[in-house]
Amino acid sequence: MKIRVSRPSNTLVAIRRCGYAQFRDPRSGEFSYTRRLGTGFYPRFHLYTEEHDDVLVLNLHLDQKQPSYGVGHMHSGEYEGSTVENEGARIVASLSQ
Repeated sequence: MKIRVSRPSNTLVAIRRCGYAQFRDPRSGEFSYTRRLGTGFYPRFHLYTEEHDDVLVLNLHLDQKQPSYGVGHMHSGEYEGSTVENEGARIVASLSQ
């Protein structure tokens, strides 16, 4: 799910206020943000950000379990559905305050 909002003055602080922690992928070194739904590492919401002039684009999905890599790259991310839509609305409301 892609969400477009006004770019905050400090993206890291704004995303942390939404309950997300910064995450560095050990394979790619890429930074993103996660919010766990329980005590384990999965399931979790996973958020990538793209900063443009005055717009912040958020790419949100729900990781149900750890990706299983092998012959085929299997990713268990959900990009649609009421759970993802509700979380997207929560983020937008939080960033609007």
